[in-house]
Amino acid sequence: MDCIRKLPVAALVIVLAAFPWLVQNPYYVHQLTVIGIYAILLFGLDIVVGYTGEISLGHAGLFGVGAYSTGLLLAKAGLPFWTVLPASMAITAFIGSLLAVPALRVTGPYLAMVTLAFGTIVGILLNEMDFLTNGPEGLQVLKPVVFGHQVTGVDFYYFTLIVVALTLVGVSRLLESHIGRAFVALRGSPVASNCMGVSVLRFKVLAFVASAALAGLAGGMYAFSEEYIAPNTFNFELATLFLLGITLGGRRTRSGAIVGAAVVVGLPGLLSDVTLFRDITIVIAATVALYSTSALARGKIKAKQLAVPFVAVGAFLVFAFTLNDISQQRLTIFGLLILGVVYYLPDGIMGYVLQAMGGRRRATPSVKTAESLSGVRHAFRPVRKRTAGQPLLEAKGIVMQFGGLKALDGLDLDVASGIVHGLIGPNGSGKSTMMNVLSGVYAPSAGTVRFHGDAIAGRHPSAIALAGIARTFQNVQLFGDMTSVENVLVGLHHTFRSSLLDVVFNTRRYRVEAREAQQHAVALLEFVGLHDVARESASNLPYGRMRLLEIARALALGPDLLLLDEPAAGVPPAALPDLVAIIRKIREHGISVVLIEHHMDVVMSICDRVTVMDFGHKIAEGDGAEVRRDPKVIAAYLGSEGMQETSRDASSATHTQEGEAPVGNVRREASC
Repeated sequence: MDCIRKLPVAALVIVLAAFPWLVQNPYYVHQLTVIGIYAILLFGLDIVVGYTGEISLGHAGLFGVGAYSTGLLLAKAGLPFWTVLPASMAITAFIGSLLAVPALRVTGPYLAMVTLAFGTIVGILLNEMDFLTNGPEGLQVLKPVVFGHQVTGVDFYYFTLIVVALTLVGVSRLLESHIGRAFVALRGSPVASNCMGVSVLRFKVLAFVASAALAGLAGGMYAFSEEYIAPNTFNFELATLFLLGITLGGRRTRSGAIVGAAVVVGLPGLLSDVTLFRDITIVIAATVALYSTSALARGKIKAKQLAVPFVAVGAFLVFAFTLNDISQQRLTIFGLLILGVVYYLPDGIMGYVLQAMGGRRRATPSVKTAESLSGVRHAFRPVRKRTAGQPLLEAKGIVMQFGGLKALDGLDLDVASGIVHGLIGPNGSGKSTMMNVLSGVYAPSAGTVRFHGDAIAGRHPSAIALAGIARTFQNVQLFGDMTSVENVLVGLHHTFRSSLLDVVFNTRRYRVEAREAQQHAVALLEFVGLHDVARESASNLPYGRMRLLEIARALALGPDLLLLDEPAAGVPPAALPDLVAIIRKIREHGISVVLIEHHMDVVMSICDRVTVMDFGHKIAEGDGAEVRRDPKVIAAYLGSEGMQETSRDASSATHTQEGEAPVGNVRREASC
């Protein structure tokens, strides 16, 4: 089966190798060379756009930096050919890091504007610094002489094929590794990524720097290919074409980047002739009409859903046949194409093709149960020794103020080692806010938090997670684009010690770490009863099983303290005993648990100690029986007027309905 799958790749390699001899036309050989060079750049752009989910319009500028670095190092510094390209990559990566650190603190359209400004500034500098770049006149970059042989266009074509192949392998290994999973995770949920020990800013910068390095390599090769570079080459139109190429070709697929590179090379030529553009528009309109009619006949879409695409295609036809000077409208056409692709073909051409072929299944290891349970034990870190009498977690005088509102007002919380500590209270009492403070999502306005005796208040969430505090979320924060096992592997990110070079060269060290991480991930899924959905996309799981997957992912950090924020929400009543059993097993492994829960039967059956909150204050603390009888607790849930009437029922615990929080049989409506 593997041999059959590799046949198309082998056939493509043979065709590309024989192309200069089959088609003895230097123009077409050169066009394929440029497609290969652009593919290298788009491999890098896909890391930023496809994996981290950011929009960059600055890659034309980075492309220009790489091209001019090559030209200047070769012409003015006199460096040999083999050192020029690596040096250009290093220079462009450095420039990319200078851009990334401030730029990636913003997202979405703001980042697009920052990168667009960078590309514009690079173009201006290349044009104005004529003492270095020769300004508008550009630079001549001759192909090198290697071992006395003058490199020809065909020679450079084969060199480009080799570099493309090596880049494809290296980028694929990078993106299929724990680093690639980190990129996807921070796009899916930045908050959850930070709380899994994966620093969002760090990995965004890493993605941008790697992308910039590939842009520098592509720029250097472009300089050799064209043998002449000028500032007006690296303009906004080229940046737009790069974005169109990766969007149309298909994000998160290397084949999509190659298809996109062909679009970048071929589209300007196709749009140089008004008549040809009109013919292409007619073909597009006919394709949309045929596809829509077929989909309507099969019942896949409704007639009213065709209104927008038909109006859009009709307007595009009118635009095409009223257009006189196409060269002045190319940017408009590129923009319309990007909008159309994003709206109607979000996964690009190759995404659509792969989906039609049934998609790609990710391999998940099959591990025996005994070995899996061993993996669970190894996944839990040994509990650190503490000074006698010292709590595991100490929070003193915590204030969390949002404007004029104090969500927490002088709250104290001590959590002992090896217990389940319940944190309950009416909705709006500040429980989840306290979780966010403990995990570093919020820096408290006042107060101190100590974990293992170390101050952690105000530290970055990823640092707190790596110190031994893991959490789940009130609103599920899974990485929907990943499978269940990949979600857990993000939690195991901290177990990898392999460097970027280990990943790219697939060293034994990395292979061993990857295999062990896979075993641990499968073991943790077994631990929470999700081994049967290891390959299932997290977004397709029922809500209750999503909760369990969050617990497995949090346990992957090997925490000393686990913060569970309403884990029973969405879990079927019949499955609650299994959830309680899982929490008990977690405690048996020496892991302390802080549990927020509205199911009082769960709280009272498992919690060793309970803290009751109301309006940001602690109003009671003790074991379950003590807090059930506490007058302040009864008053908080029901109000003082009903204390006498209901206190006789406060000894029995029931679980809440959505929007209510009970103590015994007493309920208070959720406060805003």
